[in-house]
Amino acid sequence: MSSAQIEIQLIASLVAIACAIPGTFLVLRKMALISDAISHSILPGLVLGFFITQDLSSPWLIVMAALSGVVTVILVEYIQKTNLVKEDTAIGLVFPTMFSIGVILIAKNANDVHLDIDVVLLGELAFTPFDRMMVGDVDLGPKSLWVIGIILSSTIGLLIAFFKELKISTFDKGLATTLGFSPAIIHYGLMSVASVTTVGAFDAVGAILVVALMIAPAATAYLLTTDLKKMLGLAMIFGVFSAIVGYWLAHYLDASISGSMTTILGLLFLLVYLIAPGKGLIAVLYRNKQQRIEVSLLTFLLHLNNHSEIEERHINHLNEHINWRKVRAKFVVDLALKNNMVTIDEDIISLTEKGRIFTEKAINYIISNDPTEIEAIKEDFFLFRG
Repeated sequence: MSSAQIEIQLIASLVAIACAIPGTFLVLRKMALISDAISHSILPGLVLGFFITQDLSSPWLIVMAALSGVVTVILVEYIQKTNLVKEDTAIGLVFPTMFSIGVILIAKNANDVHLDIDVVLLGELAFTPFDRMMVGDVDLGPKSLWVIGIILSSTIGLLIAFFKELKISTFDKGLATTLGFSPAIIHYGLMSVASVTTVGAFDAVGAILVVALMIAPAATAYLLTTDLKKMLGLAMIFGVFSAIVGYWLAHYLDASISGSMTTILGLLFLLVYLIAPGKGLIAVLYRNKQQRIEVSLLTFLLHLNNHSEIEERHINHLNEHINWRKVRAKFVVDLALKNNMVTIDEDIISLTEKGRIFTEKAINYIISNDPTEIEAIKEDFFLFRG
């Protein structure tokens, strides 16, 4: 493995970690689309920063781009608060306008300057090892590595310093206000970090991969845990994994590095979306199936509880009265027998004492719609709710 390959993977991994931190909070705040808006709308900030400094390597470009991102968030929220349009519509109005302003400024005033829109959008990690930071004759490594390293260090420092405030304001703004700190300040601080991270990663990976690294790892981690610290850790791990595997996939296929990394992110999310223990599609489908079984069992027991006539409780009557097929009727009866809720004597089904108590609790739950009632049923009778 060459030094260039190591540097590319290291830069991609640092970008993945730097994006995962604000991305986790954006996903939890249901603001995933705002990352896409920021990634495009910071372009006029970059252009204005260049007009002021006349230097593409100036840190003022990052500052101006971050301010542009914050302005985008403010505009989106202002439009949304009018209640005339929803948040997604507000985002769709603001970020194309901001991005278009940046494109016009480049086209009219910076045609002879290397502000390549395609590179901004797509990025090219393969070129990062060639843009070196030199101090005299000393080579300090790729410039992108230093930029994203400084941003990541700052982001981690801010996360440690304001973790409690971020956590509380994300889940309970009212409690945050009661405790004496402003959720709005935390919010705009988070948006500023997201903006700075996006700008810092522009040169290396481009806007498309920045959005993917900000949202996909966090969304994948969200399906696996409800613990914030674990979610942050998993998002970082998924981001780094996708960055490294994506690089080698691109190397093997001779394809776009950013495109390959984004593909791995998508495949990883799809895999977790299918098999996640609690929130995955397979688990949800299985849980829904088991809940349908519970409903069938409740229907069967309520039928027995409401009818004392022998002909209504005959095993063959299930197909006629409840309109069940024989296979389903047999399954429900076997389940009731297994849970010791019914007895069968000469094809006549009767509730046991346990079945009668269960039915009474079920009726109480139906009447009161009290979640504690169903919890008591679950604990007492070990039915198949997840």
